[in-house]
Amino acid sequence: MNVLIAKVKEVVFSVLPITVIVILLNFTLTPLAPPVLIRFLIGAIFIVSGLSIFLFGIELGITPIGSLLGSSIAKTNKISIVLLAGIILGFVISIAEPDLHILAGEVELVTSGSVSKTSTVIIVSVGIAFMMSFGLIRIVYNIPLYLILTAIYGLILLISPFVSREFLAIAFDASGATTGALTVPFILAIAIGISDLKKDIKASEKDSFGLVAITSTGAILTVLISNLISKSNAFQAEVDFELHLPESTIEVFINEFLSISKESFFALLPILIIFLVTHKFSLHLSRKSLRKITMGLLLTYIGLVIYMLGVRAGFMETGNLIGFGIASLQNNAYLPAVGFCLGFVTILAEPAVYVLTKQIEEVTSGYVRQKIITWTLAIGVGAAISLSMLRILIPELQLWHYLLPGYLVSIILTYFTPKLFVGIAFDSGGVASGPMTATFILAFTYGAAQAIDGANVLVDGFGMIAMVALAPLITLQILGLIFKYNTRKEV
Repeated sequence: MNVLIAKVKEVVFSVLPITVIVILLNFTLTPLAPPVLIRFLIGAIFIVSGLSIFLFGIELGITPIGSLLGSSIAKTNKISIVLLAGIILGFVISIAEPDLHILAGEVELVTSGSVSKTSTVIIVSVGIAFMMSFGLIRIVYNIPLYLILTAIYGLILLISPFVSREFLAIAFDASGATTGALTVPFILAIAIGISDLKKDIKASEKDSFGLVAITSTGAILTVLISNLISKSNAFQAEVDFELHLPESTIEVFINEFLSISKESFFALLPILIIFLVTHKFSLHLSRKSLRKITMGLLLTYIGLVIYMLGVRAGFMETGNLIGFGIASLQNNAYLPAVGFCLGFVTILAEPAVYVLTKQIEEVTSGYVRQKIITWTLAIGVGAAISLSMLRILIPELQLWHYLLPGYLVSIILTYFTPKLFVGIAFDSGGVASGPMTATFILAFTYGAAQAIDGANVLVDGFGMIAMVALAPLITLQILGLIFKYNTRKEV
């Protein structure tokens, strides 16, 4: 119970800033209709309660499952088992990720069905499966992460100029969407489960991070390659994004509850099945341990439903209206400024950020503090949202103008940054672009693009998640250089 209370306090202080900002904007720059503000406040309550339960359930269920599976894979000492396990787990986890389904649904909407939701989910999941398998091989054979990332992103940058700018944005957005609230703790736990069996403690620490980074690149590669093969540009239809206000608050929450409950159930079901099968043939846990993990999964499900209900029924609509209202003001400086503030505080409410930063502090035995990583992430994400707003305001700015130099800088930094921080930075890139970013901030971006003359909602709406995923790669590696300078030794 004490752990749950601590989670509630932690989440309250994280969600409070964005709630305060929205309320201040309501009374100053962008007044909201009373029903919208009420739904937002109800959503904030749901997010606090849901996120607290979710994180508690992750600690009891998802993380132990990942660690146990990682240890079981490593103990087989067979490369074929590692490869097969990586492919199966990667595909199942990606298929189950709610954030990916949200993005895939948006792609289907703006392409008027030319690119179906199902095809996007499958294409991305295939890439995730193979790259997760490759990431597990890297841990087993101690292949330096920075060399792997150089090769992968070198290939990505080589392919990118031949892909349409719409699919380029989708590819990088998919990379961020696949590393959501469910996948991150699971992948991190698997990595730690395998790494903990190594005798070299220093190598174990470094290899605990980086699997999320490698896995997420699979989404980019498969989307880019599929566009090269099909040579299609499906962004031809005119889509009218109308801002509408539902009449009944209760009706909104009930409708969302039904769909979210179903999505969350099928998101967790594959993980449960894999765990039960592994338990029967390999783990053989005690009844006490089995009950604890089962309770953790149940709490994870309940928390995820409540959390996503608050986000989708309260936060998304408000984000859209605020983005439209801010962009409609005479002074364009408000948009990037508010974008920075919202990005800064939104990252504090991302559930996967809590999981990752806690793992970092535990693996480094407190050397790298959770608060330092969190605040550095918040600054980087705030800057990324601000730059995304500039892209909406200035039509000449294209996504690759940011991504190309950004990834080149991040890859160059890998050769100078302490290797532990390289893994942390690239893992954080996927973690930062979680449910809050894929909903509230994406809605804010769509709303802003609607209000700006010359902006294209279909093009400028995508790519924001990619920017958020890029920011930590640079900011956290710079933090690593600062740590290196201050301590005068390798982490």
